[in-house]
Amino acid sequence: MAKNVADQLVEMLANAGIKRIYAVTGDSLNEVNDAVRREGNIQWIHVRHEEVGAYAAGAEAQLNGFACCAGSSGPGHVHLINGLYDAHRSGAPVIAIASTIATFEFGTDYFQETNTIKLFDDCSYYNQVAATPRQLPRMLQAGIQSALHQKGVAVIGLPGDITSMDAVEINTSTQNFNPAPVIRPSDADLQELSALINQHQKITIFCGIGAAEAHDEVVALSQKLHATVAYSFRAKMDIQYDNPNEVGMTGLLGLPSAYHSMHESDLLILLGTDFPYTPFMPTDCKIVQVDIKPERIGRRAKVDVGLCGNIKDTLTALLPIINQKQDDSFLKAQLKVYADVKSKMQTYVDDSGSQDKVHPEFVASVLDKIAADDAIFTVDTGMSCVWGSRYINATGKRKMIGSFNHGSMANAMPQAIGAALARPDQQVIALCGDGGLSMLLGDLATIVQYKLPVKIIVFNNRSLGMVKLEMEVAGLPDWQTDMYNPDFALVAQAMGIKGINVKYPDDVQEAIAEALAFNGPALVNIFTDPNALAMPPKIEFEQVKGMAVSMTKLMLNGHMDEVLDTVKSNYKHLKDLL
Repeated sequence: MAKNVADQLVEMLANAGIKRIYAVTGDSLNEVNDAVRREGNIQWIHVRHEEVGAYAAGAEAQLNGFACCAGSSGPGHVHLINGLYDAHRSGAPVIAIASTIATFEFGTDYFQETNTIKLFDDCSYYNQVAATPRQLPRMLQAGIQSALHQKGVAVIGLPGDITSMDAVEINTSTQNFNPAPVIRPSDADLQELSALINQHQKITIFCGIGAAEAHDEVVALSQKLHATVAYSFRAKMDIQYDNPNEVGMTGLLGLPSAYHSMHESDLLILLGTDFPYTPFMPTDCKIVQVDIKPERIGRRAKVDVGLCGNIKDTLTALLPIINQKQDDSFLKAQLKVYADVKSKMQTYVDDSGSQDKVHPEFVASVLDKIAADDAIFTVDTGMSCVWGSRYINATGKRKMIGSFNHGSMANAMPQAIGAALARPDQQVIALCGDGGLSMLLGDLATIVQYKLPVKIIVFNNRSLGMVKLEMEVAGLPDWQTDMYNPDFALVAQAMGIKGINVKYPDDVQEAIAEALAFNGPALVNIFTDPNALAMPPKIEFEQVKGMAVSMTKLMLNGHMDEVLDTVKSNYKHLKDLL
């Protein structure tokens, strides 16, 4: 039988290293589905919702380097878009197949017709529609190379009638070259940086995900300069471990120690970071920024020196030409601040909560202690993200994936699906909020269908916790943030997943240990304190004022019990503000 376009598509994807396609089959995708069945080297992962497929592909791409998802005509590929936004903003190489209506119906407002070029334009580096068999292979190859080398999403629009037509052989290369150039600033720029460093004593290094491959070089630089090392959430797992000079994260989820160190410095060195929260950046010190993408330099802070380079290559060239500093008083002072911060964080672990009000900090701390040293964690946006960021520690082998740039709800469980398929020999743990899990609950069935041993820890605070906090610090009483939840453990059991409910702090460790040891998927539904607050590293007066106004409004409206619960749950935080 002659090779058709669908066969050619699948063959090219397999040759590019794609191991699976996350999709819901149907309509214009049916020929591709059948080609996957016949080809045999690619697995078709039948998700319940295409958004889940896109999230799963994004997670697989972050772990293994490349992944694929697909959606059928109209609603099918529209459902991909949120997960593709997340993958694109995370720098995850994903190829998305957006099958669509037959070419002869283009422009007629046909059933399920969409303009895929317009639809995916903002969340892709490459985005084309193949309208003839001759176009498809070259477009697909261009999309593959774009996704791999620009680190983001490529979308191939594929009309249903094209897939069954005879393939036309590609007449250009299908080899995916992976050159690894050395990219660093010029010698003159490095000498300028070295001279600037030698002039300053109080130095903080702040690392983003762009410094992930330069752990050893960052540590060596910090020790040579007696500098502290702070990092973004995305960089934590790559920078925190075996790093005696680290002082934690900054940002909305971060710690006062990192914020303090950055603002006490006379020189701040930004390495591979596009950290978006400008209010957390100091304004009265010298700032150096090094990034592989020079267009990012200076858009988040008032940078004095901007250099283009790969962080590992840059530091390798810089280290030999800087002097060893002798004065370590700044470093010691900042490490003392960090130790004090960690001691205060421990109070919410030691005081583990009460019935139906388990402290989420305690849950995350227990999980950190008993999870594998090479576990892969996925974290939902919101409070789950906070507890994961502050209490799950790096080992050099662990990974943490979240919607760190796009900030979407409901990402953790779908990303755990992709992680479990990409790394079947590693423990995969999803830290889910009750709101996030509810949003895409149906794909628990996908976990069961493919026998994925994913462990789901539900921080069930019966509310949209982060939104509640946002409203309170703005001086608004929280409204419509409460959630009615089903019994998630029973839902899990109905799906075929081991389900455990936890209402008492004393049961947390045993339940999590049981779930992690279970040979198969498991869900632990923990009733956490709905009034636990995630205080940012710097509390502005307006935030304190806003919280007070919010509490006053609640009291005036007869919600005194809720006010008292909030104060009781956060007395240690609130005490520090006085």
